[in-house]
Amino acid sequence: MPAKDLRSAPLGVFDSGVGGLTVVRALRELLPGESIIYLGDTARVPYGSKSPDTIRRYAVEDTQFLTRLGVKAVVAACNTATAHALQLLQSTFRVPVIGVLEPGVEATLADPACQRVGIIGTEGTIRSSAYQYSLAMRRPDLRIHAAATPLLVPFIEEGWTEHPALKAVLRDYLKPLLDKGVDTLVLACTHYPLLIPVLKKMLGGKIRLVDSASTCAAHVRSLLDSHDLRRAAKSKPSLEIYLTDLSEKAEVMVRRFLGDDAGKVKMAVL
Repeated sequence: MPAKDLRSAPLGVFDSGVGGLTVVRALRELLPGESIIYLGDTARVPYGSKSPDTIRRYAVEDTQFLTRLGVKAVVAACNTATAHALQLLQSTFRVPVIGVLEPGVEATLADPACQRVGIIGTEGTIRSSAYQYSLAMRRPDLRIHAAATPLLVPFIEEGWTEHPALKAVLRDYLKPLLDKGVDTLVLACTHYPLLIPVLKKMLGGKIRLVDSASTCAAHVRSLLDSHDLRRAAKSKPSLEIYLTDLSEKAEVMVRRFLGDDAGKVKMAVL
């Protein structure tokens, strides 16, 4: 594809469900001129409880779907898929593939005062030790404490981000990390940016929050600039949302994440 046509091609974003829409929202804020195609594999969610081999197979199928639609780059907006499949995707496909893990690690280490890091995410992400390993390789002196927090996603998807039950669960999850004196908390799940307001109230601004969505969007912007892939067209950019299971709940969650301008949600066949 000629460079000019490539610049006008959309970005592709995939996740196991709808959590990756926080990355889409961050991309639209940071790169308002870019068209985006999103794939949520809602028929097979969650990836976090699957085996690494299954996660890799799903991630390849998700990326194949997006590349068939002519995207110029793919964002794996799923921490579990990034942890287990990013290297495979990057070696398999010709388009650039960006994960959410590395931008989060870079943002975590950008503050030289960072000494004790807490990480919360799905069981699959925490069990992979991908964040822990990447941080430790760059900063061997760093104290790293990780906790799987599997109950948070159901609360978020129900829209219960201010519910007392969510706050009680959050306090239980965070207590061991706070007892360790963490100064930075990595939100290693793309659902978790929706918890930032409640986390700020609970933590009182004493702990720095690093989220997958905004850090990934900044990384995508840098990649597009370095490869001269920014969309130059003045026409309104498009947003297409595909889900592998079109349940009423999933469509409600799309609106919850993106608002009323999400457009029509379409069925995806992988």
